[in-house]
Amino acid sequence: MNSKRQPDDGDHTKRKRRKKREEVAQLCSILADDNVKSAVKTAWSHGAAYCHGNLELACQPFPHCIIKNFISNETFGENLQRELLDLNFHEKSNDLYKFKQSDDLKKRTEPHITGLRAALFGQFRCWLADVLGVELESTVDISCAKYQYTDVLLCHDDELEDRRIAFILYLVPPWKTSDGGTLDLYTTDSHYQPESVAKSLVPSWNTLILFEVSPVSFHKVAEVLSEDKCRLSLSGWFHGPSLDRPASHVETPVPRSPHLPRDETLLLEWVNPTYLDICYQEQIQGEFEDSSEIQLKNFLVEEKFMEVSEALKSADVQWTRRGPPNKRCYETASLDMLPPCVSACWELLRSEAFFLLLSNFTGLSLHYLCPNDDEEVKEEEEEESEQQDDYTRDGEATGSVTDPQSSSKTKDKEPSVPECSGELRQWSHGDYTLLHDAEAASAEYALDLILPFGCMDWQPEFGGYTSYVANEEDEELLTVHPEDNSLALVYRDRETLKFVKHINHRSSVQSPDKGSRRKHYDFSFVYYE
Repeated sequence: MNSKRQPDDGDHTKRKRRKKREEVAQLCSILADDNVKSAVKTAWSHGAAYCHGNLELACQPFPHCIIKNFISNETFGENLQRELLDLNFHEKSNDLYKFKQSDDLKKRTEPHITGLRAALFGQFRCWLADVLGVELESTVDISCAKYQYTDVLLCHDDELEDRRIAFILYLVPPWKTSDGGTLDLYTTDSHYQPESVAKSLVPSWNTLILFEVSPVSFHKVAEVLSEDKCRLSLSGWFHGPSLDRPASHVETPVPRSPHLPRDETLLLEWVNPTYLDICYQEQIQGEFEDSSEIQLKNFLVEEKFMEVSEALKSADVQWTRRGPPNKRCYETASLDMLPPCVSACWELLRSEAFFLLLSNFTGLSLHYLCPNDDEEVKEEEEEESEQQDDYTRDGEATGSVTDPQSSSKTKDKEPSVPECSGELRQWSHGDYTLLHDAEAASAEYALDLILPFGCMDWQPEFGGYTSYVANEEDEELLTVHPEDNSLALVYRDRETLKFVKHINHRSSVQSPDKGSRRKHYDFSFVYYE
């Protein structure tokens, strides 16, 4: 018996077919020039600029390299674009971004996707490793993204695990700055926090951009403003040893304060009488305790609401931009320069009478007249202790049900003073807040309050809504949309975080005053028991 396997025509045909499945991606000839590679390596290590032919290395605001005509055979790029557009894309949307993305392309078998992947993972990875003087892993993350009208990727630094180099290859139609979708690079301050956009790179056909992932590599994809163009790109990361990262900067916390000594006269002047009815407050509390959230429509007296709405639009209010942009982007009012009616509304939300009203709405211990859980526990323990004493005197039992040490702790515990912190915020196109690690680490039980103004005809498709999510989960637990004179109350635990969704271009296009930035406002408070 002949143990040597004979060639099989069927297998041979399959092997030939598999070979044909990969088209060769010929990369820019400048990458084969050793003199250019040496010059790029020297410039990169010294933080110097360099330009030669289709390659440009810039160092501000952080090192990045632009290679035009990255794929030298034009038809390859066109066929690659067709293959990518035929992929299945998934809608991606959270606090940081909104766009469509393919699955990872590492296992795709389309000939041009396979060919580009081979070139990136092989020839180009070796070139990069030589330029940086580091060993890059053979595995490369790569996927395809489609950005269309109002899609965006907000400010971030890409730092995660062992990412070393980020890259983007654009396969876009002719593109202008007015189409949006630029890759915006940020300057950073002394705390390695992003400040402002220093450079905007307009997408261009067959252009590859790469940069080193570092503590200062903050960037974003600006919102796409074109309604008929698709910003198609391949992007991913080369992996290798991460750069050293400094300790995270700790922001100064928003100051908290106890209530202002204002009596119920303020409530009678400002709050819709319906909400001052004790029976209705009990009904509200029941609904709130069932769901931990409620919206109270027409909360303020209509006359007061309109007066504040008009005052917020006046030039008397001074607004300041709040950042940094990797955490938030909106404007807050200077509290010492408010019109009288706005200042009075601010005092209402900080007043002792309002703290008590919130206690009645929610059952939370935000006022000394509202019984708290500790007092109820103490009463129960005292009752149990008395029952146990009676039980012991009858000679039927010995010992104590209540731990004396625990009882002592209950007696010695100082009652906490309810506090609040607040902002008066202005929102317009481009504004948002993001989730971030520091917020997750410091999360605590709290009652959120939002009271919006100037958002008549506001549509959910504009963004600008407050979204509540479970920590490390993408699924939304609750969405609070801006609605005039509708007081939103949400009680959240330590595992619940919130963000305000990016306000997109539709909000300006559909503005009553065409061409102007539609604006709305809100009082945002957090109350702590």
